[in-house]
Amino acid sequence: MNLAVAFRESVKKRPDKIALFWGDQQFSYSALHARTLSVTRHLIESLGVQPGDRVGLWLKNRPEFVSSFLGILSAGAVVVPINNFLKPDEVNYILQDAGINVLISEQELGAQVSALTAMRPGLKAVLVDEWPAFAQAAGAISEPGTVSARGPSDLAVIIYTAGTTGRPKGAMLSHGNLLHNIESCRLVLETVDVDSFGVILPLFHSYMMTVGMLLPLLVGGTMVLVRSLHPPNQALRELMERRATILPAIPQFYRALLAAAPPALPFRLCVSGAAPLPVQVLKDFEARFGIPLIEGYGLSEASPVVAKNPIHGVRKPGSIGLPIPNVEMSVQDEQGRLLGPNEIGEICVRGGNVMLGYWNKPEETAKAFRNGWLLTGDIGYRDAEGYYYITDRKKDMLLVNGINVYPREIEEVIYQFPGVRECAVVGRPDPRRGEQPVAFVAPLEGATLDETALVQFVREKLADYKVPRKIHFVSNLPRNAAGKVLKTQLRELLAQQGE
Repeated sequence: MNLAVAFRESVKKRPDKIALFWGDQQFSYSALHARTLSVTRHLIESLGVQPGDRVGLWLKNRPEFVSSFLGILSAGAVVVPINNFLKPDEVNYILQDAGINVLISEQELGAQVSALTAMRPGLKAVLVDEWPAFAQAAGAISEPGTVSARGPSDLAVIIYTAGTTGRPKGAMLSHGNLLHNIESCRLVLETVDVDSFGVILPLFHSYMMTVGMLLPLLVGGTMVLVRSLHPPNQALRELMERRATILPAIPQFYRALLAAAPPALPFRLCVSGAAPLPVQVLKDFEARFGIPLIEGYGLSEASPVVAKNPIHGVRKPGSIGLPIPNVEMSVQDEQGRLLGPNEIGEICVRGGNVMLGYWNKPEETAKAFRNGWLLTGDIGYRDAEGYYYITDRKKDMLLVNGINVYPREIEEVIYQFPGVRECAVVGRPDPRRGEQPVAFVAPLEGATLDETALVQFVREKLADYKVPRKIHFVSNLPRNAAGKVLKTQLRELLAQQGE
C-alpha cells in the first residue's frame, strides 16, 4: 500500500462524488484522478522523472497543487512541497539540497521561477497555467506501473523545516508514515466520507498536507479549497456555502471569526494547530458558536500530528491534549530518563508516523533520536490524567503566523549588511501573528546604520514574515561569561519598553 494506491481506491469507490470545490468549480474523484494521471504521464514521458526522483512543488493553494502532489507520487517520485513565501535564494538552497531537477510552479511566481532557472540552468521548470498536463484533456490514461512498486517504507515526501543552524532540514516522510498519521487522525477526528474539510491554510504546510488534503481524499470526503483568506468574510462565505464540516486552522483565524461575529457556522468540529491557542479564544469561541474547538500538537518530523484534545470527554484549555491513536508520547530529562506527572522535561514521540530522518544529514538525524524516541525540542509536562502541556521551546524558534522561524537565519543575513558588528534576533508577542521577529544590532565603531536600508536588505533575501518588524541599535549585546548572547535580557528589555 502507498498513498497513490490509497487514493485510487477512493476513486474506485466513489468516482462521481465531488472531491474538491474551488470557487465556482468542482472536481469529482474521477476528474481529479484523470488530472493526476495526466501529471504522472507528463512527468515520466516529457520530463524524464524516475521513481525516487525528487520533484519540487512550488504552488499557492489551487486544484493543481492536489493533482500535482498525487501525480508525483503516482510516478513513484518524491514530493518536495516548497513554501511559496520564500525568495529565490531560499528556494535554490532547497532545490540544491534535495537534488531537484524538476519544479512545478505557476505564472504568479513566474518572475521568481525565472530567477531560479538563471541560478540553475539545468532546472526543468513547468508552470501549471500553461502545462499540457492540465491544458490537455486527460482522457483514459492507463495507470502507471510504478504506482504499485512503492511500498510503505519508500520515501514519499520531504518537508523542509527550519534548522537551528539557519539552514532548513528536509524531514523524510515515507508512504507508511503518512498513511499511519492519516489513519490516526481519521480515528481521533471521527472522520467519515460525508465530511467536507475547509482548506484555508497553505497546502505546503505539513499540517494542511495531511489533515486538509490527504485525510479527506483518502476517506472519501471533500476538500473546500479557498483561494485566499483575504478578505476573511469572502473565505468564510465560501466555507459556509459549501457546508464545510471540519475546519483545521490556526488561532489567528478563530480570533478573526470571533471578531467577525457571524450568526452561525456550519462546522461540526474546529481544529487548531501550528501555534498555541490562547485559552480565552477557546472559551469565547465555544461559548459563542457551540462548536468544539480542539487544540492539538504536531511537528513536521511526525507527519505531523501527535496529540489532540478529545472530541468527547474532557478538553483542557491550555493543553495540547492526549496522544492520538497508535502514537506514544513521553517527557524525558536530558539523560533520557522518563519523567513522571508534572515533571518538566523534553516532549518525546515515537510511532509509525515518525520520520525516517533528515535528508542527507545523518548527524542531524542522530541528534534527533534517542533510544527510539524523536526529540521534539519542545519543553513541557503531562498531568496526572495524561494530558500534555507545552511550556517552552528548547530550540531558539519563533512562531510567526504558525510558521517556524529561526533567529539564526535572520541574523546571518543581517551580518552581511555593511557596518554590522553583531546582532541578535528575538521574538516579541503579537496578538495577530503569534510572534514577530525583532533585531538588536550593534554597529562597527564609527559606522552609522540606517534602519530602513537594513530592513530592505533583509527583505530582498528572506520571506516577508521573517523580516524584523523593528530594529534596535545598541552599543553592545548582553553576553554571559562564556560569550553567549543573553537573549532573555533582550526579551526583558522589549517587555520593559512595552513591545
